[in-house]
Amino acid sequence: MKTVFKRGTGFLLAFMLLLSLSVPAFAAETDLTAAVQGSAKYMLNTVREPQVGSVGGEWAVIGLARSGYDVPQKYWDDYYATVEDYVEEHKGNLHDKKYTEYSRLIVALTAIGADPSDVAGYNLLTPLGDFDKTIWQGINGPIWALIALDAGNYDMPRNQNAKTQATRQMYVDEILARQLNDGGWNLTDKGGAGQSDPDITGMALQALAGYQSQPEVKAAIDRALDYLSAAQESNGGYASHNTSSSESVVQVIVGLCALGIDLNDARFVKNGHTLLENLLSYRQDNGSFLHTSAGNGDSQMASEQGLYGLVAAQRAAAGKSTLYHMDDVTIHVTGVTKETIGLPGKHADVKLVPVVSGSVSFADVAGHANQKAIEALASRGIINGKGGNRFDPNATMTRAEFAAIVVRALGLMPKATNAFTDVSSNAWYSGYVGTAYSYGIITGAGNGRFNPDGTITRQEAAVMVARAAKLCGMDTELENYEILNVLAQFTDYVTIAQWAQEGVAFCYGEDILNQSDLNVEPARAILRCEIAEMLYRMLDSAKLL
Repeated sequence: MKTVFKRGTGFLLAFMLLLSLSVPAFAAETDLTAAVQGSAKYMLNTVREPQVGSVGGEWAVIGLARSGYDVPQKYWDDYYATVEDYVEEHKGNLHDKKYTEYSRLIVALTAIGADPSDVAGYNLLTPLGDFDKTIWQGINGPIWALIALDAGNYDMPRNQNAKTQATRQMYVDEILARQLNDGGWNLTDKGGAGQSDPDITGMALQALAGYQSQPEVKAAIDRALDYLSAAQESNGGYASHNTSSSESVVQVIVGLCALGIDLNDARFVKNGHTLLENLLSYRQDNGSFLHTSAGNGDSQMASEQGLYGLVAAQRAAAGKSTLYHMDDVTIHVTGVTKETIGLPGKHADVKLVPVVSGSVSFADVAGHANQKAIEALASRGIINGKGGNRFDPNATMTRAEFAAIVVRALGLMPKATNAFTDVSSNAWYSGYVGTAYSYGIITGAGNGRFNPDGTITRQEAAVMVARAAKLCGMDTELENYEILNVLAQFTDYVTIAQWAQEGVAFCYGEDILNQSDLNVEPARAILRCEIAEMLYRMLDSAKLL
């Protein structure tokens, strides 16, 4: 049996309800943390021995694991033992056609720190490499395949028995192709004039959240948000199949939190009623949730979803990683603890960028010294080719292009912040430049200008990478003697601009730049292959690959 880790005690952040909101039925609990803790306590008392299944199983486990509630170690050990027995009994074949069975279990195992690639000798990730079987049950298949794979940033598994080997992009495209004319999704329709369902739409947003850098995905998300805003009821909730329920508002909450949208966003406040207020109106004094407001007694499914909906809101309020983005979980594999993804001191907004295409290659980088770095970044959508299966490794890059790939490398969301007179709000790079500026990665070229079309130099790139590294939790501050010790080995170190010396020294000291170089060449235009190598090494050092 693998060992899983003990959860810490609760969060400190309190979430106070707006005074203008109506007082819900749970008035005894006025803060979000207390509500989460109370519902987690209810869940632990009612799901004492979680099984493999959609009720009394994985959703309860996920909610508890992500809540911060103090769960006994034995609870996790017993659940994992149950999973092992179940997988062994079924010889690793959880279902012939319903592949969400694998996805749900992968997410739960990731949440408790277990390895889904080796459960009783079976790799539960492998089935998700079969595109045709994953999409067999409709849109739920690709949605939950992406959520599961991205939960632990797992590589797309190779499935030798698959008729069509899947990639992340294929699942993204499948979801996009199923979007309905009204902007949302439902369970069965494949595009067109069908009626969208808020539950499925919320889940689709959860899956697409990690791919917003793609213009087509961003456009689809914006359409879906318009639909959800229009479909929201006057009490702040949602109805699915003409029935208002707690489960519907949960999926929208989780979706918005995954996108980084504030739950008090004006688009999702109706008559002064918020999404969270609506969810909490279903909550009972014992921490359980009703399915409908007119329901008699609690509903186990509603209670499990209600818990993880509260947890998603709580994590968003605390600036923590999202419900299904589990880069803060320590993974235990055969008794050996892997390092936590990301450094402890990284900025809360910095995210691990998942692989979106598992086999990216370019004809002109085959055998190139920087091939590994180029392909690793390209597979994550951080850096792009130039068409015709070309990367053009020896070409230079503009300052705007460099700002864009650094923002993508850190998983930051582009912000419409324009601090420079020479950056048009209509330019494709405007959001990236604004984001890089807001996080201190760039400072401009003086006189309120950024010079977006200027060619970036080696020393400029080093400084920006050093600032990005600081956001990743790396110690970038050097004493003067440390700077001199690093730079004095290069014959041309005196040509490095004063403002760039610390950044350049940091990059050489951390092997982000190659210390075997004879010269720094600070003012030389840096090449695309060199940029890829720098960013790859920085992300690797920051434990974000």
